Amino acid sequence: MHPFTRLRTWVAAHDLSIIVYRTTRGFPPEERFGLLTQLRRATYSIEANIAEGARRRTQAEFRRFLDIASGSASEVHCYLLLARDLGIVAEHEAAALIDRVVVVKRMLEALARRIKSP
Repeated sequence: MHPFTRLRTWVAAHDLSIIVYRTTRGFPPEERFGLLTQLRRATYSIEANIAEGARRRTQAEFRRFLDIASGSASEVHCYLLLARDLGIVAEHEAAALIDRVVVVKRMLEALARRIKSP
């Protein structure tokens, strides 16, 4: 349906994934199978669902994948708050990442609205 790499929403989600991966390199070893894994998984799920949805045959299917991506973005937001509150991520760093997540969520909502229009 759409070449996903041309979607600004996918580019923003991809950039978020890269930043989250770089940030989580500094997580403590005991989080290797906990918060680190969950945060990374939820983050790349955003861009993966945009990519998968863009290749679906109908706009309704694409919207469904955008909804899933939006849910993953909310997960990322939650995990970043937890990492901040546990002192794993510095307050300013968490705030900057959360700002990016909020932007991605708004972009997902805007894209879903555009797709709903004929």
